[in-house]
Amino acid sequence: MAEYKKNSLSLTGAVSLGTGVMIGAGIFALLGQVAELSGQWFPYAFLIGAIISGFSAYTYVKMSNAYPSAGGIAMYLKKIYGKSALTASGALLMALSMVINESLVARTFGSYTLQLFDIGENSIWVPILGVVLLVVAFLINISGNNIIGKSSLVMAILKIGGIAIFAIGGLWAAGFSFSEVVPSESLTEYPVTNYLGALALSILAYKGFTTITNSGGEIVNPNKNVGRAIIISLLICTVVYMLVAFAVSSNLSIDEIIKAKDYSLAEASRPAFGKYGLWFTVGIAIVSTISGVIASIFAVSRMTAMLTEKELIPHEHFGMPGRLQKHMLVYTVVLAITLTVLFDLTRIASLGAIFYLIMDIGIHWGVFKNLRKDVKANPAVLITAIFLDAVVLGAFLWIKASSDILVVVVAAILMVLIYFGEKWFLKRNKNNGKENKNI
Repeated sequence: MAEYKKNSLSLTGAVSLGTGVMIGAGIFALLGQVAELSGQWFPYAFLIGAIISGFSAYTYVKMSNAYPSAGGIAMYLKKIYGKSALTASGALLMALSMVINESLVARTFGSYTLQLFDIGENSIWVPILGVVLLVVAFLINISGNNIIGKSSLVMAILKIGGIAIFAIGGLWAAGFSFSEVVPSESLTEYPVTNYLGALALSILAYKGFTTITNSGGEIVNPNKNVGRAIIISLLICTVVYMLVAFAVSSNLSIDEIIKAKDYSLAEASRPAFGKYGLWFTVGIAIVSTISGVIASIFAVSRMTAMLTEKELIPHEHFGMPGRLQKHMLVYTVVLAITLTVLFDLTRIASLGAIFYLIMDIGIHWGVFKNLRKDVKANPAVLITAIFLDAVVLGAFLWIKASSDILVVVVAAILMVLIYFGEKWFLKRNKNNGKENKNI
C-alpha cells in the first residue's frame, strides 16, 4: 500500500467515502432494528438522529478545520488529551466501532444476497458470504487510493440512484400521500426509553461521517473540504433515509418489518415490484454493502496506523512484509471476520452504538474543556451535543440491560481491558525509554 498522499482524494471522493459507510450500514442493516424499537414513528427516528449527529458533526468540523490529519479522530484525541491512556482508549473505541460496522455490513450483505435463493434466513451462508465480502474489500484496499476513490465514487452513484428509485417507486406503488406522514399510532405505544434507544441506532447509521476525518491529510484543501464533505454526506443520507423509511412503511406493516428486520428493504420490494423489484433491491444492497466495507476498512486502517506510529498502541509484524498500513489492514479485516462469524446483526449494532456514543462524548467534552478557544467552537453547541449523546446512551444501555445483558457486559469488559491495557502499554514504553537513555 502506498504511504499517505496529499491531495489524493477530492471533495467528491471524500463525500463518496462518507456516504459509502453511512448508507451501507444505515439503510440495509439498521432500519428494521430502529422500527422494532419505535414502531410507526421509525422514519422520524432517522430524522432526529440526523439532527443529533449534526450537533456531533459540529465538533468534528471545527477540529478538522484546525487540525486536518490522516489520523483523524486519533489525532484529535491526542490534541485534546495528549499522549495518554484516554487518547489511546478513545481512539481504539472508535476503531473498534468502525470494525464492528464492517462486520455489521458484511452480515447484511449475506442476509440480502440470500434473498435471491430459497435458503433459510439463519443459514450458515450469511457469515460465509460476509467473510467473502471482507476478503474482497481487503484486496481492493491494498490496490491503492486511486482505485478506492474511483470505486467508491462509482458505487456511491449507483447505490444512491438505485435507492432513490426504490424509494420513489415504492411510495408511488403504495399510493403514498402526505396524510400518511403522521403515523396513526400514538407515541405512548412504546416507552420513552424505546424511542431513545431507536435514536442510538439511528445515530449509528450516521456515524460514517467520521470516516472522512480519518482521511483528512489526503483530501484536497482539507481545512475547508473535510467539513464540507461531512455536511454534504449528512444531508444526502438524511434525505435518502427518510425516503426509504417512508417507502418501507408504506409497503409493510411494522410486524412485517420486524419479522424481516435483517433484510427489510428486500421484503418491502416484493409487494411493490414483485420478483424484479426484489432482484433490483438486492443488487443495490450488494453494491451498497460492498462500498460501505471498502470505505470503512480504508479509514480504520489509516487511523490505527497513525496510532501505531505515535506509539499509542502496540504493534507486531508477525513476519508480514510491507508497510505498516498494510499490516493494519490485515488486523482490521481479521477482527471484522471474527465478529462476523460470532455475532448476529442485533448484537453487532448494539456494541457499535455503545462504543461510538462513549467515544463521541469524550471528544465533545475534551474540546469543551481544553480546545474550544483554539478551534473557535461555541460551548453551548458542545454541551448540547454531550447532553443529547448521554441521554440516548443511557436509555440504550437501560434497554439492553433489560433485554440482552450480555451486550452490556461484553462492552464493559472490553472498555476496561482497553483502558488498563493502554495504561500498562504506555507505562512500559515510558520505562523502556528511560532505560534506553541510561544505557
